[in-house]
Amino acid sequence: MSEQINVPNHTVLEDTVVNAGKPWSRVIKAGEYLRLIDLEGQQAIDFICYNADDPLDRYNAANTVKLNGNIYLGKGAGLWSLRARKMMTIIEDTCGMHDTIGGCCSRECNEVRYNVKNTPSCQEILTRELEVHGLSERDVVANINFFMYVPVSDNGDIAISDSRSKAGDYLDLRAEMNVLVIISNCPQKDNPACGFNPTPVRMIVYR
Repeated sequence: MSEQINVPNHTVLEDTVVNAGKPWSRVIKAGEYLRLIDLEGQQAIDFICYNADDPLDRYNAANTVKLNGNIYLGKGAGLWSLRARKMMTIIEDTCGMHDTIGGCCSRECNEVRYNVKNTPSCQEILTRELEVHGLSERDVVANINFFMYVPVSDNGDIAISDSRSKAGDYLDLRAEMNVLVIISNCPQKDNPACGFNPTPVRMIVYR
C-alpha cells in the first residue's frame, strides 16, 4: 500500500485506513512526514497537533492565519503554535484551500443548526482520543479541516460548501518539531463537509 509515497529511499512507519467517525493519533518526530489521503473524495479530516514535548504549546488557528497571510492552507503553508513556533509544513498538496475557521462539529451545534439530536461529532471523537494521551476536552482548540471548503464572501458571510477534493487527493506534512497529531475522520451527514456520505481516509507516516 505504500507505493503512493513518491519519495526516494523513504521508510514507511505506519500505513492505516481510518473509517468515518473514527480517530487516529500518533507522535510524529521532527523530520518525519505524514501523508493524509482522501480515498473517495469530499471527506473532511479534523486535525489538531500539539508539541509532543510540551502539549501546552499547540496548534493555534489565529497565528496560522496571520503568519501565512491567508485563511486557507495549501502547499508551502506552515502550521503555527500558540507560541508562534512552526509545528509542521505542508510540502505537497493536490487539493488546496483547506479550512482554518470552521472548527469541529459537535452534537450541540448540530442540534442548533440542523435540529438533529445526539449526532456523532468530531468534538467527542477528538476528546476521546485526547484522553488516551492524558489530555481532555479543554485541550480541544479551533482545528484545521483538511479537505473541507469554507468560502468567504466579500461581506464576510461563510458557508460549508461542497469539498474540492477528489478520490486520491492527498497532502504531505513535514514535522518541524516532535508533534502529537490527533484527527477525527468526520462523521458529519448534515452539511457538505463529507459530501453527506462520510468515507474512510488513509494516514501514512514515513521518513
